[in-house]
Amino acid sequence: MTKRADPDRFTVTKDALLPGIFFALLVRWCVAAYPYSGYRKPPMYGDFEAQRHWQEITVHTPVTTWYHNTTQNDLEYWGMDYPPLSAYHSLLMGLVADWLDPESVRLFASRGYEDNSHKTFMRWTVFLSDLYFYATAVLCICIDAERVRAKETKWVFKRTDLSTILFLLYPGLILIDHGHFQYNCVSLGLFLWATFFIIAIENDVLATIFFVFALNYKQMELYHALPFFIYLLRKCFIGIPPRSKFSHIVHKFNKLAVAVISCFIIIWYPFTKSWDNISQLVHRLFPIKRGVFEDKVSNIWCFVNVFVKLKDVYTNEEMARMCLVATAAAALPSCIDLFLRINKKKFVLCLINVSLAFFIFSFQVHEKTILLVAIPVALHLPEDPFMCFWFLLISTFSMLPLFLKDGLLIPFICTNVIYICFYSICVKLAHPNSDFLSFFSANRIDKIVRPHQHENSVLMTLLSTNFFFSFICMIWLIVAAVFIPPPVSYPDLPALLISVFSFCHFVLFFIYFNYQQFSMPMCLPVAQKAKTK
Repeated sequence: MTKRADPDRFTVTKDALLPGIFFALLVRWCVAAYPYSGYRKPPMYGDFEAQRHWQEITVHTPVTTWYHNTTQNDLEYWGMDYPPLSAYHSLLMGLVADWLDPESVRLFASRGYEDNSHKTFMRWTVFLSDLYFYATAVLCICIDAERVRAKETKWVFKRTDLSTILFLLYPGLILIDHGHFQYNCVSLGLFLWATFFIIAIENDVLATIFFVFALNYKQMELYHALPFFIYLLRKCFIGIPPRSKFSHIVHKFNKLAVAVISCFIIIWYPFTKSWDNISQLVHRLFPIKRGVFEDKVSNIWCFVNVFVKLKDVYTNEEMARMCLVATAAAALPSCIDLFLRINKKKFVLCLINVSLAFFIFSFQVHEKTILLVAIPVALHLPEDPFMCFWFLLISTFSMLPLFLKDGLLIPFICTNVIYICFYSICVKLAHPNSDFLSFFSANRIDKIVRPHQHENSVLMTLLSTNFFFSFICMIWLIVAAVFIPPPVSYPDLPALLISVFSFCHFVLFFIYFNYQQFSMPMCLPVAQKAKTK
């Protein structure tokens, strides 16, 4: 690293970039050595078996029956409930698995298949998907962020090498995909590519295409759909020639509409032979009968359920309507602000606020869907490192009951310690005289990002104090969940305490990030071209 001429200015080095990326990939592979969801737990096993079973179904049954209950496809045994692009991904991996080890995807006979070579193959599919879709998108976004700020003062959290490594070391995604076993890295990687084409390339058509891909891989990407729709719609009204205003708007909107419709037609074409196929697919994607939630989730409905048993008072249809109204009410203010005062930083904050509104208020939320909030927060971390770091810790902690169920306590502790240590190193690089625990100081970290702005020191001190007690409470709750057996009459007490604790934090973060968005003045990155024409 070259010497700094000034304590707040950094000369960017790429020396740490490749070793840091390799280290983040090594952490993933080390986590993959531990058990996964449903390991040696018949008869249903877990998410690992679900992904393997989908390979079995897609390889050996016609495409039109993938979402139907048939003699060859029992929907009660991990029936497919993700969109077609996810099914095509399963088919591709299933064909490779059938070539390498036909027994691993043999129809019916392969249920609960846990051969070591096949487990290694499955882990590789996640690892390569993560590297191809997610890690490359993260790297491009971080490189662009530094390029945009080439003439600005270099702050440590905005360096390409450190921001990339910090992004890739986020424990939540590593533990879910490489430990618990899922392919969130694909949909989130496609989402990040769509975001990259908005904030870096400003290519709205490519952004639309990649987001449609993400949505057709996992329907939970609806958490991000409103900000994308609002931003791209508002862009149609920017840079309009005065003499052909209406035709120009229609032309820009039509380009996006054609991109959306074309992608949906191509992806859904095999299922369009009958309306029954389409309706069954939609029914599988949005299962109302499952209820408002399943496990203990850190959202408002699980919190309210502690005091009022919702299933005894409301039907699933009534709860779905309540969730829809509550989610819309929570998400719309952020969307309206983005439409009226559009800029790229507001777009990222809107992604955070809308996805958090969905997580807190929407129907059939799983604990893992907090990742859909965490990734936009990780995008925003260079702009507000203290609060984003705090959120990312809480988001991983909120999934602790799931990790304990899967036998992932050691990876949970290790990945969080690594993440905290690397974050502390970033703070130490910015303030060489600070100690290792300086990440507790909101005021100090805020000065790294905004050295020429004087924030409310009382507020910063209050945030630091709250973070300290929050951090200590997390440690005590981890110790209690691991070492103290729950009362016989309340076996879910540890999971419920973690859920309520995390929910209280998410509500405060929702208020904070909304305040950040509404207090941000309208900038010119998007509207500048319109004014100069």
